[in-house]
Amino acid sequence: MWGQPPRLSGEQRSWGFPLMNIRIRLAEARDVPLLRELIEASVRGLQAGDYSPKQLENALCTVYGVDTQLISDGTYFAAEATESSEEDVSATPLLVGCGGWSKRKTLYGGDRWKEQQRKEQRSEHEDSLLDPTQDAAKIRAFFVHPAWARRGIGGKILEACEAAAEAAGFQRLEMGATLTGVPFYRAKGYIELEAAHVPLGHGLTLPIVRMGKSKKTISAS
Repeated sequence: MWGQPPRLSGEQRSWGFPLMNIRIRLAEARDVPLLRELIEASVRGLQAGDYSPKQLENALCTVYGVDTQLISDGTYFAAEATESSEEDVSATPLLVGCGGWSKRKTLYGGDRWKEQQRKEQRSEHEDSLLDPTQDAAKIRAFFVHPAWARRGIGGKILEACEAAAEAAGFQRLEMGATLTGVPFYRAKGYIELEAAHVPLGHGLTLPIVRMGKSKKTISAS
């Protein structure tokens, strides 16, 4: 399940927030349908202040989406929320966020985008592995449901990604951040490297910012 927060007791409402447990786990193939719904809700609900409706709709049909290679590699995480209640230990977790890291060259884009790039390049495009001693691991595909934004979920996923990438021997991290995500990543120690524009077709592009972070900064965060 995913979506709206659960019903709150009167006491919880008086505090202004629900008592929730957030669990970060590896995403699985069975999560893909819910991940797709989560991504769509996140894009429409959180990025409307930075991109036009046409940009977002075209991005949802092209670059945004689930990259199942990340799930296969065991480098994509799902954030689940469960109500902290001793009375209901069987409550179904809500899928409220997702994000991952990659040991491969692709900087952004889901399965549809990668397939489109293969066709346009008219060659076999291999999402080849990076060299941890030379290359930067990629931070990939972070999305949080609008109803759960600004609750530290993205930060928890990022911590898991950074720790896993460092354990795999990577010295640096980089990403293609949306304009919406730039302030979040800047607050986590990432610096802007260059601006870029993702082609969406129909004369549209999606402005993004390539950002990076070194091992020294990762270990200190």
